[in-house]
Amino acid sequence: MRILVCIKRVPAPGARINLTEDAMAIDAKNLGFAISPHEECAVEEAVQIAERTDGHVTVLTMGPPEAEDQLRASVAVGANAAHLVITDGSDSDPMATAAALLAAIRGLEADQPFDLILFGNESADSGGYQVGIRVAHALGRPVVSGVKTIEVAEGAVTAHRPTDAATEVYEVALPAVLGVKEGINLPRYPTFKGRLNAKKAEVSSETADAPAGGQQLVRLVQPPQQISEPVVLGTGPGAAEALVDVLAELGVVT
Repeated sequence: MRILVCIKRVPAPGARINLTEDAMAIDAKNLGFAISPHEECAVEEAVQIAERTDGHVTVLTMGPPEAEDQLRASVAVGANAAHLVITDGSDSDPMATAAALLAAIRGLEADQPFDLILFGNESADSGGYQVGIRVAHALGRPVVSGVKTIEVAEGAVTAHRPTDAATEVYEVALPAVLGVKEGINLPRYPTFKGRLNAKKAEVSSETADAPAGGQQLVRLVQPPQQISEPVVLGTGPGAAEALVDVLAELGVVT
């Protein structure tokens, strides 16, 4: 099975985000970057499927030359090939991103289409929920988002999407596109051998060439920092009554 995973370079989770003086971009100075968490799980899921099906995993991203680090991180945990669509590092809206990825995918599929294309359900920074669906629509392939379980069979894939009321189950024919949610698996740590393979891996690349999107950035707004302070209920036996009151408010006891 040939699988493609589209990933995104985002600020490392938990990092303090600062804006440039004109509020038009994130100040990347001293900022670490990582693979968006949903997409990290998508890479792991792709590798697991490939291991079961004697398959091949390609990872694709769009970003500055430094995004090669995230591609190599994917190779370190089992991906077989990597491709970078190079940009100047500025953010693009979902329309432009989908168009650039679509052009790259069509090039990578020149000889043979991918059986399965995985996206993260949404990116950790912009959270647009759109790119994977736009790409699937342009390719004319079925798409399911919010996926927490994937079962692959001959010529089809079954995707489970949990909701507040129940779990929805979709069976779609291959080739297909799925939006994977964090928690579908526990991503592995790279082995020493994997790290060595990642350093030696060839990362193919192309320059982004896609029309501008339909949105225009006005400015970024940094939300006020939320500070929480612990409340001491009491000490010793005297705290028992206050603790019971808190548990009652939470509905743990009645």
